[in-house]
Amino acid sequence: MKIDNSPARGMRDLLPADVAVRDHVLESIFSVYRRFGYQRIETPALENIERLSSGEGADNEKLIFEVLRRGLPPEVAAGTPLRGLVDLGLRYDLTVPLTRFYGNNHASLPMPFRSLQAGPVWRAERPQRGRYRQFYQCDIDMIGEPSVLAEAELIEATSEALAAIGLTGITIRVSDRRFLAALAADCGVPENWRNEFFIILDKLDKIGWDGVRAGLTALGLPAAQVAAVTEKIQGLTDVPGGKLADALAGAVPGLAADVTEDLSVTAAALDRLAAERPLDWKFDPTLVRGMGYYTGQVFEINRPDVPWSLAGGGRYDRLIGRSLGQDVPACGFSIGFERIVDLLSRERARDAVAVLAEGDVPVADALAVAREMRGLAGGEQVIETVRRSGKLGAQLKRLEAAGFTGYVLVRFADGAIARGDLRPLG
Repeated sequence: MKIDNSPARGMRDLLPADVAVRDHVLESIFSVYRRFGYQRIETPALENIERLSSGEGADNEKLIFEVLRRGLPPEVAAGTPLRGLVDLGLRYDLTVPLTRFYGNNHASLPMPFRSLQAGPVWRAERPQRGRYRQFYQCDIDMIGEPSVLAEAELIEATSEALAAIGLTGITIRVSDRRFLAALAADCGVPENWRNEFFIILDKLDKIGWDGVRAGLTALGLPAAQVAAVTEKIQGLTDVPGGKLADALAGAVPGLAADVTEDLSVTAAALDRLAAERPLDWKFDPTLVRGMGYYTGQVFEINRPDVPWSLAGGGRYDRLIGRSLGQDVPACGFSIGFERIVDLLSRERARDAVAVLAEGDVPVADALAVAREMRGLAGGEQVIETVRRSGKLGAQLKRLEAAGFTGYVLVRFADGAIARGDLRPLG
């Protein structure tokens, strides 16, 4: 019987051209983040199921790939709860493993610690275009810095990383979970309704104001409260950074002074950055972000021609305390790696040259020619040794399709090795 060679549902094989794009993106991102002082770490793919299902991962906890305990018998008794059969799960993001990593290794790490992670995560999604069950994430986090230095630096570093891979025309959106809680309280939203209230606000860009008002009404808010929410949010939209503090104080009198001050500092840092290089940012009072562990400022990076965010993150000062027994200030930013890769061209040239050796050229001589060419190129160009086969024209077309940009023909003539000139392909 023929075996199905397709990858598991929701998984992918990546061809060399796909991997070349991914490598380019990762190398560009790493280069920027390392200049800011972020150090790369690695965490296991598997975590204890209790940690992954702690209640802080929002809907992602419904998508955990759970792993059966070792040593289970072939059959288990009827009625055995699933949790009794499972002890591990595949990580669904990189933040939850980071908190365990820090709790386990904090004594050996600097303070603050700038963490850089990249690797696969797994979610039991319903597979569809652009949504996979295994995909890459790329995160930076600053642990141990209580001030908005963390927020401002994370945003600057990530915007610079996106520019390094060729993404322009981005907009940075900033909000604060503490502001949202104060807004809800000021508008009379009962505390047990606030999660639903935030979810409805977060959908503004998809459902518009009519949809938001309908959602708030369906939630049970009286018309006067819905009107108050609408007025306050619309009044805070697109407020210049220099006027943000006054606008916040006027719209939400109950907002704590330290929240206003933190947002003003971040705004000033972003205004200064925007004056020095192309950058657009705005305070977005409807930005919520879905993770339950955020405790302060949250932010996203968007582009007008893309219907989803390119990066997102925020402050999570209480999450590490679950591992360490005491709260540690922390803030992180995650790049939407797979989405960005999909935006970039998959036709990146490899800048590779083929040393095309005729069949009568000894292997040692063919390798020597390639070695010499690598030396002349200073290690900056890919040189591959390829045996001549079939019609030259057809082989050159195959090389071009494989991403080669040029070739050198090597043959044996008059008792010596003859190397032709470098000729371009395409």
